[in-house]
Parts: sequence; structure tokens; C-alpha cells
Amino acid sequence: MNLPSRNIFLVALAGTSSIALLYLALFVSPQLYWSQSTSVAVGKPAESVDMTIRVEKFTPEVLLSAPRRSAAIPNAAGSHALYTVSTYSFESHEKTKEIRLLDLSNKQTTLVTNENKTSEPHWLEEDILYLKAGEGGATELIVAEARDLAKTYTVAIIPAPISDAKLKILEKGKVAVVFAAIAKPDGSLYNPENEHKKYSTGRLYDSTMVRHWDKYVSANKNSLWYGLFTMSKPHIAESKGRYGLSTLVNALKETQIESPIPPFPGTEHYDISSTGIIFVAKDPSINPAFNTKCNLYFLEVSNFTTATTAKPQLAEVESLEGAASSPVFSPSGRALAYLKMKKNGYEADRNRLLLIPDVSKLSTVIEVLRSDDGTGNWDRSPSSVMWSNDGQALYLTAEEKGKTLLFKVDVPTSSRETNKMPEKLTSTGSISSVLPLSTSSVHLFLSSSSLVDSSIYMTLDPANPSSLKQISSLTHNGSSLGLSTSQVSSTWFDAPNNPGVGKHRVHAWIVKPSNIQESSKYPLAMLIHGGPQSAWADSWSTRWNPAIFAEQGYVVVCPNPTGSTGYGQAFTDAIGNNWGGAPYTDLVACFSHIEESMPYVDVSRAVALGASYGGYMVNWINGHPLGRKFAALVCHDGVFSMTNQLSSDEQYFPNHDLGGPPFSEISRANWGRWDPSKYVENWATPQLVIHNELDYRLPISEGLGAFNMLQERGVQSRLLTFPDENHWVLKEENSLVWHKVVLDWVNGFVGLEEYSGGNVGVDLQSGPSRVGARLAIR
Repeated sequence: MNLPSRNIFLVALAGTSSIALLYLALFVSPQLYWSQSTSVAVGKPAESVDMTIRVEKFTPEVLLSAPRRSAAIPNAAGSHALYTVSTYSFESHEKTKEIRLLDLSNKQTTLVTNENKTSEPHWLEEDILYLKAGEGGATELIVAEARDLAKTYTVAIIPAPISDAKLKILEKGKVAVVFAAIAKPDGSLYNPENEHKKYSTGRLYDSTMVRHWDKYVSANKNSLWYGLFTMSKPHIAESKGRYGLSTLVNALKETQIESPIPPFPGTEHYDISSTGIIFVAKDPSINPAFNTKCNLYFLEVSNFTTATTAKPQLAEVESLEGAASSPVFSPSGRALAYLKMKKNGYEADRNRLLLIPDVSKLSTVIEVLRSDDGTGNWDRSPSSVMWSNDGQALYLTAEEKGKTLLFKVDVPTSSRETNKMPEKLTSTGSISSVLPLSTSSVHLFLSSSSLVDSSIYMTLDPANPSSLKQISSLTHNGSSLGLSTSQVSSTWFDAPNNPGVGKHRVHAWIVKPSNIQESSKYPLAMLIHGGPQSAWADSWSTRWNPAIFAEQGYVVVCPNPTGSTGYGQAFTDAIGNNWGGAPYTDLVACFSHIEESMPYVDVSRAVALGASYGGYMVNWINGHPLGRKFAALVCHDGVFSMTNQLSSDEQYFPNHDLGGPPFSEISRANWGRWDPSKYVENWATPQLVIHNELDYRLPISEGLGAFNMLQERGVQSRLLTFPDENHWVLKEENSLVWHKVVLDWVNGFVGLEEYSGGNVGVDLQSGPSRVGARLAIR
């Protein structure tokens, strides 16, 4: 990369008093490019730099090209932590990836590798294990010596893509491992690059589901594969031996069980100990398109080098028939904990915390925080579980009022001691990862983010929550991006009485421009979240980032109406059979609250944007009176016609939220009652429709239907579609186009400057619309 002499500076991105990431930044108006400094070699710590540089403005280019850092993994001693960083360049149109090592005492960072296609670093006792995508779809397992990172060797080459390793030290020099990889029907590893040529593209199905998320379902299934790393004796010229890996064994061969669970498989679906493997999986006896029911299984493994003769043992909990997640062994491997929901078919039911004190007695299951009426004693839904090092406590993450916080609950010694309420350990931001700081410490290592900071590392003594200490902030608490916590606030407002929720109060996040003058007035951008059982949180996003709109000059309001999570299960459940009811009136109340209590907001220049269920609500709003309050709307991959939901992948979702399938007389009325397409005669507000061709959750016909009706009614409208994106826009170049098109659209209706400068990055595929799709800055 050739850098001109002007506008070059060093940026301290991670670490509070010294640099943890060293980058060169180059402004080429209006884009910001980041590139890894070539002065830092493998195994050499970055120089200490006591400076922070702010970008001129937080823009989509800054958001998409800024480094993205993973959660960090501390070593057994608690002295260092591993993490990955990826950076995209709009100049070279390439992504670079690094694995790095953070010294937790001096905050300096060391490059482990920047080889292309490397990922997933793990501690292999005192060394570092990482994966590298090899030739022909194979996966290389590479070890770097932590004391001399330049010394690396390949442990094994697996002849297929594998991922998501979990490791367990059995004894010094012996480490058990479990990977996730796809298996063919015969139980062998599946490598897509080795598929035989087919002369027909036909697919044949006798049962659903046919498609899931963004792929057609095939006979190949996710599976768990275990093996053993063994350290050899050193050769004469070596100071230490090298690891070898036994042949991987398919733990689920001939079981008809699939784990990790698609479409988002991950390590939160299984765990490993010296006694075997625990995992959750969809119940194989029922159709996953209509059911969420999951089972917990324990597979006893006495020898991680050969196939076990044992079969997965089922832990049945008769009163809980819903989804399951986060199985974790206790440090001793004797006990386990996991999360499970009560209702089959309801993916947003409250997670219950379950404890099995002895894995050899799977029928003995204790529900922690249970209540006599069966509803549960804690009105929060934990999303992850981790054991303390001494096995005496469990750490839970759970949403609470727009944040994802950390809680601690003591492990009960009997079913009579299950009702002690969890203790809240954090109060800000959103925790994404919780790990022991070391194998011997009571302290925890946390990874988190906020609305202005993309990655934060912290340590915490659970006995003293005030001890929370920031180790590293990727963006210096937002300042390197030109953002500040002073931009972020929240509000509560009264909402009208509605069935299921009664009279209630609703919470909303507010993000203001960094240069706001409250004596002036600013246009409003109301962002409506998807789900619908989800919530806007104090967390970072590279897809829907409120600060992007704030820095364009909007006051951004992100309400969490009826159906949102983190405000009690009754509030979440109340959206059932109520999609266009209480959530809509909550948004009406939100608009009124803004109008009455925020004098710096010009509500005559308001826009609303939403995705998924938020896109549904945009379509619903356009057919109802609130739609006339907005100058423009944006619907991303939203529901247009409830009938088209019959083409979705997970049919249990509309069946639950609408009271059953449409062939039921009772539920048929709900399918029609909350259908936005039935109100198109009222559509009048200009609307941008975005819909992607690989979206099998809400097929593209939803977006085409909405756009066709807008055009036929003569409503100013525009359609943006990506053939290679799913429900989300994930590719950086596509995301930049998305942001340019969206910002140009909304800015043009509220008097703000066109963002793209007339170049959105794609050509118009049709002639000028007869309904005035071309925008003029007003």
C-alpha cells in the first residue's frame, strides 16, 4: 500500500495507557482505510505509544474498515490472552486477519500470525493452537510455541473443513479435543471440494425443512469429532517435544443426532471433560421445521483415541419441552449445567437453569431458581452459563433492560436450596464472553462492547463487583472513532393499556450527534428492532449501528416495545397474537413522547427504519396513521404478506406467534388480522425496500411484493437487493452500498446532505421511475 505523506498517523486502538494494536490510518476522502503496520513482526511486541487520535467523522467506511476484534481467551496463568483481529480495506478490496497475544500486565500486544486463512486460536497447555484453511478444503492444525512464536509446526492436516474446537487437559502432555465438522450419511468427513460432479441440479424431498437460513438442507449433517493431542518426547536437538493428534472419531455416527445445531452451530452447543462429551441437539424424532424441542446428551468417552462403544445417553426433563443450549461441565467433570426452555415451538421462551449433580445419574435434574407454580423464580432469561473454578458458583449472562449483564448464583446442594436469587455483577454494556482469568484464580476475564465501543476487555473479582477493571478498549471508549458515551442516554415513556401487558412503560435508547447543540433541532431516526422477541442493547453492531445515523445529524431513538426481551417474560410473551397491536401503539406513544419531551428533535423531519420484524412494522406503519408522521421509511427483509410466511424455513415461529397454522379456524383470523398487505390501500409514505435473494427466513417475494404495491400505488419507492446475501448484509462491499443507499434515501427527505455524492456503488437497473424514485435534496 503506497501512502502519501499527508494525513498519516498512528492510532492507539487497544489498551488504556499503551498501544495494543498498531495501525496506520489513511484518509482518502470520504473513506478511511486501516492497514496493519508492517513494522511489527511475528513474536515482537508493539511499541508503546501514549496517544489517541480521533477520526474526523464516524461514517460507514470507518465502521466497516475499522479492526474487528474477537473475545479474548486468557491462558492458564492469567498472564496473556489470545484474540483475533480482522480488517477490511476498501482500497485493496481484501480482508486481513491476525491472531494476536495480549500481555495483561503491560497491555502490549504481540503478533502470533497474519497468515491468510488462519483462525480460532486456543491454548494447548502452554502453547498456541490455531486452524488454517488449507488446500482442497482441508484444515491444517498449527502449533506455535508461546515462548518463541516464530517456531511453528503443523500437528495434523484434516481432509475437510473443521471448526469450533474445545479442549480439555487430561494430564500433562495429553489434551482431549472435540471439533465440529459436517459428516456424510456414512459418517465420514464431508469436504465440499471433493464432491463428485452431478449432471442434474435437482433436489428431492419427502419432508421439511427444505431450506434453512441461507442454504438448502442436504443429507450431510453437523457432527462432533473427538481426538487426543499427545506430546512426544523431544528429539536430541529439541528443548521440548511436539504434539501429535490421533485420528478424529465421529462421536455421533449412526445416531441420527445432529449437533451442533444449525443454522448457527457453535461451541455453546457442547462441552468436553475427562469423562466424555455433553451436547444439545434437536430431538431427532420430530420435525425441526415445526418444533424447537432439544435434548441434552452425555456421551461417555473413556479413550479419546478410539471409537467409544457407548451410545449418547439422554437427559429427559418432562416438564421442559423447549430449546436447550449452553451445556457446561463442572471443573471436575462430574456435574453439568445447561439452559432449557419450557415450551416446544417457542424460541423466545425463558431459559431455565438446570443442574445435573452427577453425570452418571442423568435422571437427577435440579431446576435452579424454580418456583412452585412452574414459571420460574427469576424473571430473566440467561443466555450462557459458566462454572467458577471451585465449582461452587455459576456465572450467567442475561439481558436486563437493554444491556447484557453478568450474574452469579450459588450452586445448590439439593433441590431444596434452589431459590437464592442471582447477584448482579455488572451494570453497563453488553457482556459477550466470560472466562476464568486463570485456572487458579477466582477472578474473571470479560469481553464486552457498548453502543460506542466495539470491544472491551475487563477483569472482575466476583466477590467485589466494584473491582471491575478495564484492561483494553479497542477504540479507547469510542474516542478513536469520534464517539463518546455522552452521546448515549435512555428514556422511559408510558404506553397505553393493551391485552397481555396492560398499562406499561417502555424503554428506549437515544443516540445523539457528537456535535449536538440542544438549542438547535435535528431530524429523528427511529430504528425498530427485529425478532420480534429481541431488543436494542448497549452493544456494538456493524450492521445496524445507531451512531452511523447520529453522525449524519439525526437524533436516533431505538425503542424496545412490547415483545422485547430483557424486561420480564410477560412483556416478551405479550406480542403473541399481537404483532400489529401493542408494539404499534407503543411506537405511537414513543413518537408522542419524543414530540413532547425532546425539544431538540424536529419531528416534522422523521424517518423510520427496521429489519425483519422491524421491516414488518415499517410495512404495518405505512398502512396505519403513524406512517403519515414519517417523511420516509426503510424496510429491510421484512414481512409483507403473512401468507408468504408459509414459505419460511422455521414454521414453528409463525405458528407460535399467530396461534397456530393457518388451516386452524382460530389462528386463521390472526394470520389475516396482522397482515400488512391487507392495508396497502393506505400506503402513502415514500419507502425504500431492501431484500436479499439468499434470505430463506423471509423469502425475497416479501420484498418484491411490497415494492410492486408501492409502485402500483404511485408511492415514491426504490428496491435494493443482493443476490449473495441472506437475512443480513455481511460482505463489506455490499454493506457499504447498503449504507450509501439507505443514507441517501432518508437524508433526501429530511434536508440532510446526500451521503454518497451521487455514487452509491451500483448502477440503476431500470429507467427513472414514473412515481419519482429519484430523490432531490430538500
